[in-house]
Amino acid sequence: MVAGADIVNVGFADGTSTRADVAGRDPLSDLAVLHARGATPHPVELGDAAHLRVGQVVVALGNPLGLAGSVTAGIASALARSLPTRSGRVIDEVIQTDAALNPGNSGGVLADSSGRMVGVNTALAGIGVGMAVPINATTREIITALMTRGRMRRAWLGIAGAQVPLAPALATRIGSPTGLQVAAVAPGSPAAEAGLLRGDIVVALAGQPVVTATAVQKLMVETAIDKPIEITVWRNGALVDAITVPRELQEP
Repeated sequence: MVAGADIVNVGFADGTSTRADVAGRDPLSDLAVLHARGATPHPVELGDAAHLRVGQVVVALGNPLGLAGSVTAGIASALARSLPTRSGRVIDEVIQTDAALNPGNSGGVLADSSGRMVGVNTALAGIGVGMAVPINATTREIITALMTRGRMRRAWLGIAGAQVPLAPALATRIGSPTGLQVAAVAPGSPAAEAGLLRGDIVVALAGQPVVTATAVQKLMVETAIDKPIEITVWRNGALVDAITVPRELQEP
C-alpha cells in the first residue's frame, strides 16, 4: 500500500530491510514502482501472462492476515477478466485464480510453475476467486513509464456509457452487433466539444469498432493525446461523424 506515501520501509524474505522511494504510481492499473535505497535480494524473473492457459498451476505469495511469507497454490481459473477500480476505470486482461488470497496478499507475486512472476495479486472477489494484474506487454509499458517518468500518461474523452444491442440492419452495416450508448458527457470534455450527446451510440473511434467502455479505454493511450480522431455515432436514425481531440487524463 503506497497511496499517499513517498517513502516506505520494505522487508524481504531473507530478513533484510531497507527504505525505498515511491518512484511512480498508477492508480488506474493498481501498480507502483519502488526504488530501494539499499541492497536488495536478487529480483524475481518476470514472465508473460499472455502465455498462461486456463488450468495452469499458479502460486501466490504474500502476507495474508499478517502471516508473513505465506505461499498458496491453485490454478489460473480464468483469463482476460475485467476488474473495475475505485477510480471508475477498468483493468483489462486480469488473471482469475482459485489460489487462496486474503487481505495482505495484495501486491504480492503471482508466479507460474517455473517461478516466473506473471501477475500482481490485487483483489479478493469472493470465496475461491482471486484476481491479479497481469505481467504482459501492456503492464511492462506502464512499469517502464513509472520508472522513467513517475507516471503513466493516458488520453481522455469524457464519456460514460453502456453496451447496447444494435438493430440488425445497422449491425450488418457496421459489422458489429453492439455499440456503446452514451449515458453522460462530462462538461467541457473533448467529447462535449465534439458535440457528442447523451443517447448517442458510439460505433467507431479512430476507425476501430467500439462496443464497450473498455474498448474506448484501450484506444485512449498516450499517443492519442492532443491528436484529432474521428468518432462515429448513431443518432436519430443516421450515422454521424465528428472529430474529437482527446486530452491527457489527470490523475484522480
